Amino acid sequence: MKTALVTGAAGFIGRNLTEALGRRPDVGVVALDRDDGERALAEALGAADVVYHLAGVNRPNDDEEFTRVNAGLTEYIVTTLERARRRPAVILSSSRQAALDNAYGRSKRRAEDILRAWARRSGGSAVVYRLPGVFGKWCKPNYNSVVATFCHNVARDLAVTVSDPERELALVHVADVVDAFLQELGGRDNGAHDGEVTPVHVTTVGQLLAAVQAFRDIRESGQLPDLADPFIRKLYSTYVSYLPTDGFAYSLQQKSDQRGVLAEFLKSSSCGQLFVSRTNPGVTRGNHYHDTKTEKFLVIEGEAIVVLRHRLTGETARVPAAGNDFTVVDIPPGWIHAITNVGSGDLVVLFWACEPFDPGRPDTYPASTST
Repeated sequence: MKTALVTGAAGFIGRNLTEALGRRPDVGVVALDRDDGERALAEALGAADVVYHLAGVNRPNDDEEFTRVNAGLTEYIVTTLERARRRPAVILSSSRQAALDNAYGRSKRRAEDILRAWARRSGGSAVVYRLPGVFGKWCKPNYNSVVATFCHNVARDLAVTVSDPERELALVHVADVVDAFLQELGGRDNGAHDGEVTPVHVTTVGQLLAAVQAFRDIRESGQLPDLADPFIRKLYSTYVSYLPTDGFAYSLQQKSDQRGVLAEFLKSSSCGQLFVSRTNPGVTRGNHYHDTKTEKFLVIEGEAIVVLRHRLTGETARVPAAGNDFTVVDIPPGWIHAITNVGSGDLVVLFWACEPFDPGRPDTYPASTST
């Protein structure tokens, strides 16, 4: 079993990494943060096979703290390792700002230089990851992550301020960072290496805010974002992780008549539409056909008979469906179809259509299933 030491374990990336490492049966995890002190760190360094050095500051009270923590702590780690004559693999979480001439960037660059020099002197293995912006669950909002701030505030209808909507952002998801870090458990050749997290998603501040606001609006419109886009899929999961606990649940808008109730659930231009109905006993829904639209019926509760009749040939089919057997009935175009509640209680059906309903082009034509 390998022992992995994580510094900065209480931070955003640290929490996600220690959680993932803790699920590994072949890894023992030592998680340290700023309150644990140098003695605990020295003891952990004496036993670690892999060191994930994530600790650092990016919003100190004064610029000198950048140097004391970002560079100074790295210096302490390599000095301690040299005194103990230990050469664990060391993975450093750095920043793309290390290429910039500001106090934070200089301190991160200095930490990189210290670690690379140690690898050359000792024959150890060091990997430096210059990360762009990282987003995902468990990041502190209204601090230094625009994604976390947007998701947290939009989910609570709080104000969001954007000074430059055209400013470009390069982002990686924390799960991809963790996956890259876990790969380092396999080890590398001795020496200094550069690590890379992929994919890097490029957007603008304005595009990011518009996407997050669209996620909030799903509850009213039912319109899903393009989840085939990997960035949108990761961003949507991030947004949902920032929902307040009293905002997890919401009600669908229901349309009621003498037959029962119907509610639209979700719709997507690429994946179609889901809606659900509750139908009273003895009531029939449908008696229409479509030219190009296809549907699927799934009875969730109750008993039903689905009747289909070919619009031209008159060929018919009768399909029983009940909530206890999860039978899915395909509705082809050109077939008149109807579903009747033949049970003694309510009939609950989940419907899928291959396209969202368009009042301007409904592709729904009344006709009878009876001959």
